[in-house]
Amino acid sequence: MTLEYPNWKKAIIFVVLVFGLLYSLPNVYRQDPAVQISASRGAVLDEAVKEKIQGDLERAKVGIKAIELTEKRLLVRLQDSNQQLTAAELLRASLGENYTVAQNLASTVPAWLGKFGARAMTLGLDLQGGVHFLMEVDREAVIEHADERLVDDIKTALRNREIRGTAARAANGVLVTLRSEDDRKRAASEIANLAPGVVIEDGAGSLESFPLSIKVPDEARIAAMDQVIDQNLSTLRNRINALGVAEPVIQRQGAARIAVQLPGIQDTAAAKKILGATATLEYRLSDVENASRVMEAVQTGRVPAGARLYYTRDGQPVLLSRRIIAQGDEIVTATSTIDPDSGTPAVSIRLNDAGGSKMLQVTEENVGRPLAVVFIERIPETRIVDGKEVRTARIKEEVISIANIREPFGKSFQTTGLQKAEADELALLLRAGSLSAPIDIVEERIIGPSLGADNIRAGINAVLYSFLFVMAFFVVYYKMFGIVTNLAVLLNLLLVVAVMSLFGATLTLPGLAGIALTIGMSVDANVLINERIREELRAGTSPLASIAVGYEKASGTILDANITALLGGIALFSFGSGPIRGFALSLCVGILTSMYTAVSVSRGIASLFYSGRKKLARLSI
Repeated sequence: MTLEYPNWKKAIIFVVLVFGLLYSLPNVYRQDPAVQISASRGAVLDEAVKEKIQGDLERAKVGIKAIELTEKRLLVRLQDSNQQLTAAELLRASLGENYTVAQNLASTVPAWLGKFGARAMTLGLDLQGGVHFLMEVDREAVIEHADERLVDDIKTALRNREIRGTAARAANGVLVTLRSEDDRKRAASEIANLAPGVVIEDGAGSLESFPLSIKVPDEARIAAMDQVIDQNLSTLRNRINALGVAEPVIQRQGAARIAVQLPGIQDTAAAKKILGATATLEYRLSDVENASRVMEAVQTGRVPAGARLYYTRDGQPVLLSRRIIAQGDEIVTATSTIDPDSGTPAVSIRLNDAGGSKMLQVTEENVGRPLAVVFIERIPETRIVDGKEVRTARIKEEVISIANIREPFGKSFQTTGLQKAEADELALLLRAGSLSAPIDIVEERIIGPSLGADNIRAGINAVLYSFLFVMAFFVVYYKMFGIVTNLAVLLNLLLVVAVMSLFGATLTLPGLAGIALTIGMSVDANVLINERIREELRAGTSPLASIAVGYEKASGTILDANITALLGGIALFSFGSGPIRGFALSLCVGILTSMYTAVSVSRGIASLFYSGRKKLARLSI
């Protein structure tokens, strides 16, 4: 058995070494504490804004490292993290509501590494910290939305059955007023089939009025809230997946709140904008019967029954029907495009079956009547009241388009009246999923490492010194083969970091535990090889043959042991979640790299040291 190692295998080792160095190198560069400014709709980022920000920070004596202006954001790099919060609060007050200011960590990785796709590994909340959002679903909006839908459904049922009556929202439900006792009985039967579980009671009426009180029980309200929370959880997961965050934590808290943790997120401004955004659309008919009373509604505040007052983008008042034909949660897909007729930006929208059916029915009945598109945006605001930070939300509703219905349409159509950036952003939000109910960010925190910087530093030092001690022990105990072992273990560590960085994995404490475990397994594999070689030497085999036989005999055992551990890691990754998956990922990557470095790389190094020697009297092991 020969010790010779093929040149092509040596070339692979060289390529692997270059790969490990290239893709693990970004982890050496520390991130800069920074504040990121993004423009909201209608605002711009230019040199004037940059100069204003620089002047404000310099007057406040905040240490600026650099200010970078790009097309979509402005990044202020600061000297240290202590000044990050000061700068963020100052700029929020200075720039106002037209700009989003968020704390961030800015990469310092050189551009030439970025050209190869090399990036630093993201650290988890327990190591680096991250962003924590606490969101609250607007319960009143959920109830109002459900009641309005019930009103619309009841009106449609009464109209289809030719039952004379009206329906409107009332306390804890809907009030339906009929024209006769027979109509009331028929309506009660229809509503019972339409909305099982509601409480239907006859109200005190008169000769011309026969009311029905439709009350929604608390159990149904709670069930509706649970459904909304579940739908919003799903939507937030879709949006976070679009951000590319590894191992996020998204969980329900209490009756109406959702906690979101984004470990090591790089672009907190984008996260806040995407998660907190509730931009959506509503389609309503124009109230042509009361169009002449629009100025009266503006001046007196008295809006005609069945209508709502809105404003167009140029500030013109308009009365629209209170009935919503279709809205965000009925949208299946949305794509930013260009309207072929006008050449202006548009969003191509496709509704689900229920929304498409309602749209088709309304447009068939109202050809020639104006249809309005209402753009609704919920804008989070922060104010300081009595020295405390108070978060609220401002709802901005504006009519972006009013056009006559030229012909009936159903599930697929286009919405125009948007600017290019607005069309792109709206399409993104609708694709990621429209939130079932408005949701506010009631708490936003940049979380520091839970262990504390001193404990993390102490832990890193402990790992480093123990690693150096083990390496020194190998050199003393196995001599030349101790050096071979150390080189193989170091390359294994390099490869684990490089592969996890390339995959964009988030390194957490469980992940560190997985890496430590695989380093230990790599050491065990090399110990097994060295002891096999020593056994062959004691049996009288020549030194060169002992090396070759030792690697051959140990390889099978190493393979068996690592495959069983790999299967366990795959099972943990498949069935686990959160920190368990982080541990499993680093374990699986480490097992695969340790098998290669322990068997192939260490043999290649040994071959480099010994294969050229024809006669070798003794082996330094």
